[in-house]
Amino acid sequence: MSTAAKAIRQPSQSMVNGFDPARLNELPEPLQKNIRRRDRSLGPGYRLFYDEPLEIVRGKGVTLFDRDGNEYLDVYNNVPSVGHSHPRVIEAVHQQMQTLNTNTRYIQEPILEYSEQLLSTFPAELGHVMFTCTGSEANDLAMRVAKYVTGNQGIIVTAGAYHGLTAEVSSFSPSLGVGVPLGPNVRVIDAPDALRYSSDTVSLEDHLREQVRSAIADLHRHGIGVAAFIADSIFSSDGVYAGPTGFLRPIVEEIHAAGGLYIADEVQPGFGRTGEEWWGFQRHGIIPDIVTIGKPMGNGIPVAAAIFKPELLVDFGKNIRYFNTFGGNSVAIAAAQAVLDVIREEALLPNALEVGNKIVSELKAFSQDVEQVAEVRGSGLFIGVDLVTDRSTLSPNGSAATEIVNSLRRDRILISACGAQGNVLKLRPPMPFSSNDADRLLEGMEKAFTTLR
Repeated sequence: MSTAAKAIRQPSQSMVNGFDPARLNELPEPLQKNIRRRDRSLGPGYRLFYDEPLEIVRGKGVTLFDRDGNEYLDVYNNVPSVGHSHPRVIEAVHQQMQTLNTNTRYIQEPILEYSEQLLSTFPAELGHVMFTCTGSEANDLAMRVAKYVTGNQGIIVTAGAYHGLTAEVSSFSPSLGVGVPLGPNVRVIDAPDALRYSSDTVSLEDHLREQVRSAIADLHRHGIGVAAFIADSIFSSDGVYAGPTGFLRPIVEEIHAAGGLYIADEVQPGFGRTGEEWWGFQRHGIIPDIVTIGKPMGNGIPVAAAIFKPELLVDFGKNIRYFNTFGGNSVAIAAAQAVLDVIREEALLPNALEVGNKIVSELKAFSQDVEQVAEVRGSGLFIGVDLVTDRSTLSPNGSAATEIVNSLRRDRILISACGAQGNVLKLRPPMPFSSNDADRLLEGMEKAFTTLR
């Protein structure tokens, strides 16, 4: 079976731990009514979280509130990176909406200030930024530049990767499932799963190097050169893989040797979420050719970007017309600037590292005797808990993950799951998540784990 064929057989992440419409009649009547209204107006393409969906009406900091005023600890949403309804972001957007909201074809000092500050968080080799509205658009633009610069079409991704929803980007997003086939120019390698793909005789780095070499060779056999390898630097859809740090280096070496570019998708791990650095790729000691950012950039206001080595845009800028009507608009930049200011002023990077280390340490401690917990891993406030049927086979246990996710939801703690079989609990709360918030999460998880024992 080819690598591409193997990848499209993964279950769609949109279905993992979601509401089953067949169970609609089991829900309270008011909830049934609104779900039916939703289905009539929005259609069947949308999904809802949890066995019993939530009707959320308000958010504040790291909490969400339903219509009845019940409070939920949000350990899932990384978009409101500085917290739901942060007053600095609200004020910045409010003031800018009263002043001006227009596009980037006028000189506006705020976008210049923001761009300079944003680029200062990157290695010096990355010097130009182009703004979009979404991470999908940023990845689309990044791949467009990579194909133009290299003259090649081949793309290499990991088996559970998610990079966006446009037609182009979904064609190299295996996690979207069997209904979204991969492009004929796409090749897939294993997720960087040290638990399953390393041993006393074979390191994870060597395994990944061989995987990439095979993918490159297969592209060449089909007359396709390599344009890019693209990876989410925390591998959030694959199953959250943070270490050992440096495992990306051999992949990048092989891609560069084949004439391709390395695109670091920082849409999920970026803006300090991993705690150690501003950007996830920095943990691995490598410098991408292109970086894409989005989701947490505007705390819910749609804004995203791609950051480039300047030499990649010389001919592209001369010969290709690029303009995004809403990308980098005045209000979006005001929100993004407020987010950047808050991350710095509220010391959210060291907070992510400190609180994340506490969560990982205590999760490891009380799950030692839980046979279904194979590994707790992550960096900062991006943590995965790998659930298996037993530790000897390491067979993914998606049903256990679903049970835990819904058990916590009943305790008003919101998490999700990821991985090829939906077997990895995914924790990624807003970055102001405190030690006290961690205590509440840990208490709930220890209680939920008793069902696995």
